[in-house]
Amino acid sequence: MPSLLTLLLLPASWLYAGVMAVRNWLYRIGLKPRTRFAQVPVLNVGNLRVGGTGKTPHVAWLVAWLQTQGQRPALLSRGYGRATRGYRLATATDLAATIGDEPLQQFRHFGGQVPVAVSEDRVAGIRQLLVQQPTVTAVVLDDAYQHRRVQPAFTMLLTEQARPFYEDFVLPAGRLRESRAGAVRADVVVVTKCAPRLSATIRQEITRRIRRYARPGVPVLFSCYEYGAPVPVTAGPLQLPGAEVVLLTGIAQPGPLLEHLRAAGYRVVHHASFSDHHVFQAKELQQLAAQLRPGQSVLTTQKDAARLLEPAVAAIVAAMPVFYIPIEVRFLADGETRLAELLTPYFQPHAVV
Repeated sequence: MPSLLTLLLLPASWLYAGVMAVRNWLYRIGLKPRTRFAQVPVLNVGNLRVGGTGKTPHVAWLVAWLQTQGQRPALLSRGYGRATRGYRLATATDLAATIGDEPLQQFRHFGGQVPVAVSEDRVAGIRQLLVQQPTVTAVVLDDAYQHRRVQPAFTMLLTEQARPFYEDFVLPAGRLRESRAGAVRADVVVVTKCAPRLSATIRQEITRRIRRYARPGVPVLFSCYEYGAPVPVTAGPLQLPGAEVVLLTGIAQPGPLLEHLRAAGYRVVHHASFSDHHVFQAKELQQLAAQLRPGQSVLTTQKDAARLLEPAVAAIVAAMPVFYIPIEVRFLADGETRLAELLTPYFQPHAVV
């Protein structure tokens, strides 16, 4: 049942949804131009909801899968939260301030071996990326579902099990960037952050509700997170389950990580929670350091770790034992096989897709 505030904001949501619907219609009929790239497949990963659906680990899964297929993928993002503008190709000297925390995370995750670029203008960004990196065989777009100027070859739409788009409303009454009808553009829908043992009955019901908005026959897959052992950001003894830890997060949905740590046996004595893409300030981290007791460590996310290495706070962070918890995506049932079957035709010689 929608809250009273949601009901009061619905007229504004209808207005915003109408504007987005007209925009999408103009693209659909060709009055707003779209660019398709014949040189390489452009694969788009995005969502309808603002923040927190798991785009970053799913993009990493897709890039890694492409590598296993002998492809040479590149990644293009807007670079949300960076202090720079225009096109920029990531290098080892970049920071979150220059390319954004998520692109920096991906660049470091793949050891600098995958070209990672940022550009507000995705069309211009892809063009420049392909000129600079002529051996690239696929471009993965991070969070470009509403960037309609690019016509991707394949679009993956993500939605959380706990916050599915079909139960949400358009901004400001809800968190959707456009109406639920936007799901019609997806070539596959992935329900993310699922319970690892999600039953077939629940999967069928979720699939039924998604198919009210997606194209007929579009596959609906399900994925969950698998958390790895802590990875050191600074020097310090490795903290094992049972230890007392402080959790530091600046992400949209820290709840699943907090639940994982408690289930694994960590004693989370304090959770310093900030908004998504939060730029950590020296005073905040000094206060956190003052709370640490002997034997305690700071656990954080890989995305937050990228921002903890900014020059303004690096010295404070270096004085604390800090670790990040890596996340990998695992598909439920036969989801990985089905997704691979959808993607493979785009990389077959002379394939018609």
